Amino acid sequence: MKILITILIILLVFYGLKLLFRLALPFMLNYVSKKAQNHFESSFSEAFGESPFQANKTKDKETFKSSSNKTKEVVGEYVDFEEIE
Repeated sequence: MKILITILIILLVFYGLKLLFRLALPFMLNYVSKKAQNHFESSFSEAFGESPFQANKTKDKETFKSSSNKTKEVVGEYVDFEEIE
């Protein structure tokens, strides 16, 4: 009887950990990737001065702001054609 309870506990712990890692894995990968990106940017900026990634982020934001401020121009009317048999 004790063997069955031990096997059941081992299986519950195994599947519980499996579920926990499946839920926590995206958060851990996100944390690790951000940490690696920060490390890479800091080592790059130490070697070459300004980080090109920071410059690109500001350029992208400016481009997005300027493109979102554009108004739509009215080019013409939409004409719906019908087929003639």
